Amino acid sequence: MASVVFYFQVHQPFRLRRYSIFDSGTNYFDDQANADICRKVAEKCYLPANATIAELIGAHDGRFKVSYSITGMAIEQFRLYAPEVLESFQALAATGCVEFIAETYHHSLAFLYRRDEFIDQVQMHRELMADIFGQDPQVFRNTELTYNNDLAAVAEEMGFRAVLTEGADHILGYRSPSFLYRAPNCRDLRLLLKHYRLSDDIAFRFGNRQWESWPLTAEKFADWVDRINGNGYVCNLFMDYETFGEHQWADTGIFEFLRALPGAVMAKGDNDFLTVSEAIDRYPVSGELDVPHMISWADMERDISAWLGNSMQANALYELYALTDAVRGSNDARLIEDWRKLQTSDHFYYMCTKYFADGDVHKYFNPYESPYDSYINYMNILDSIRARLGQAAS
Repeated sequence: MASVVFYFQVHQPFRLRRYSIFDSGTNYFDDQANADICRKVAEKCYLPANATIAELIGAHDGRFKVSYSITGMAIEQFRLYAPEVLESFQALAATGCVEFIAETYHHSLAFLYRRDEFIDQVQMHRELMADIFGQDPQVFRNTELTYNNDLAAVAEEMGFRAVLTEGADHILGYRSPSFLYRAPNCRDLRLLLKHYRLSDDIAFRFGNRQWESWPLTAEKFADWVDRINGNGYVCNLFMDYETFGEHQWADTGIFEFLRALPGAVMAKGDNDFLTVSEAIDRYPVSGELDVPHMISWADMERDISAWLGNSMQANALYELYALTDAVRGSNDARLIEDWRKLQTSDHFYYMCTKYFADGDVHKYFNPYESPYDSYINYMNILDSIRARLGQAAS
């Protein structure tokens, strides 16, 4: 038996408006762009994808299962610009076939800099999931699947049963991402690892007519899943939800592929679909996985260089978190919220200078002409945050 574990990341950042050193306002966010993009992706991805998932759950009598993590930033934008999307996710939650996963509310890199801020953001997100979907998440995924042994220990201390991360080759070695693992410094916390080759076949290669396996049919993919039998238990397919309709447009046949996939997978032996919690309940741990250094699901390196790979990113992150005590101690709810929205990892992704190696992935919905423009704009806003702190203290 091979169990497919579908996990989808749903996230939209609050994009920044152009902000110069001569600006004195405190509205840092491009409301029009955020509304336009949210509605565009809702029409192309979220609404048709959710309708397809609901259709599949019904067609297969509840045997089709999926898991999501939806950031607080996405939820806030759905409330503002596309409430019908939030309602469609709530309808999926009501089926009993969908699990919601915890992460940082603001999709931040706080774990790298301030553990107290990280813990607060995770707790905010857990409370949001309980309030909106009636679920208390038992599984955690850190922003961009960033992970190391220290994060596992903190997650277990917070009461999580499992963490999702990348099945990076340089960590796994000869081992397979199709097994469950345990962190070396944890009692019983499980690790579910992304099968990046099969995930990326859908997320990145599906519509590529030059790809040797194009066209990718549900039957062909089900054969690949079936080959896991005898060398693992799970096929962890982790990807951005925007894969369906946005990254891979509808005219590629991506929705038809999704509709056909469950039937093709379940037609082969005892293969099935599980949520992340069902997978950790069913299958045993197959060994210990030591991850001393930070990994992620980004780029060829599977490290954190997409957000912390150059001096601009390092400086922006340092200056942002240098304000932590002052901001958190200000008791100014608006200031704290603005500062937390500035923690969203996308802002630092836009400063990435790795285009030459990784192509257009760093340009997706990027409002800046260059990473240097992104850095300057971001630092101008951070200067405004400092000024507001100074005014509050005087």
